[in-house]
Amino acid sequence: MTEPLTQLERRVYHYLIDFLAENTYQPSIREIAKKFRIKSTKTVSDLLHSLESKGYIQRDESRSRGVHIFGFAAAGATQPVPVVSGGPVDAAGPRKAERYVTVDRRFLPSDDVTFLRASDDAMSGRGVLAHDYVLVSPSARAKDGDLVAARVAGTTHVRTLTHRGASIVLEASQPSTPPIAVGPTDDFAILGVVCGVFRPYFEQEPEPQESAAEEVAAGV
Repeated sequence: MTEPLTQLERRVYHYLIDFLAENTYQPSIREIAKKFRIKSTKTVSDLLHSLESKGYIQRDESRSRGVHIFGFAAAGATQPVPVVSGGPVDAAGPRKAERYVTVDRRFLPSDDVTFLRASDDAMSGRGVLAHDYVLVSPSARAKDGDLVAARVAGTTHVRTLTHRGASIVLEASQPSTPPIAVGPTDDFAILGVVCGVFRPYFEQEPEPQESAAEEVAAGV
């Protein structure tokens, strides 16, 4: 099991991942030192040694760029998935991507998947909570009983799909949340079938403002 990283170690580790994904090779010790404004290459070498001893990387010190990141599959086995707004949308569908999340392609049922964020706990009985990232496949054919993302009167909902005669009913798993019935003339569209849920248990911390050199001096 890997050990926790210090703030500076985490920043260097993420830099190694991002640099490799963008350039297909690892940064040199001097490039790492320049990025984090570290004057001593020995300090960088010590940081890499710490990352290795904690189980995050493996080094080949005979090579100038001899760093192997454990578990990194490179861009060939992943796909960027757009994150779109789960709030009000216009008649054309979800808003443009706010950002992208790179996901292992083995977890993606189709190329057109998107992430949106659930707006409420109405589907907690089916494992979807407010603010979850819900993976949606627009090309999957929605059937009765499927969990879908749908636009109703300009607002996106995650609900269970049910056909009742000429109407479609979007049902919540929580009894306190009333079903949504839509007819042929209503402003309604199925945005896709839910095929996965990602739930972060933490909020992303903002990047620190102080320089890496200041962190080293402070003993971080």
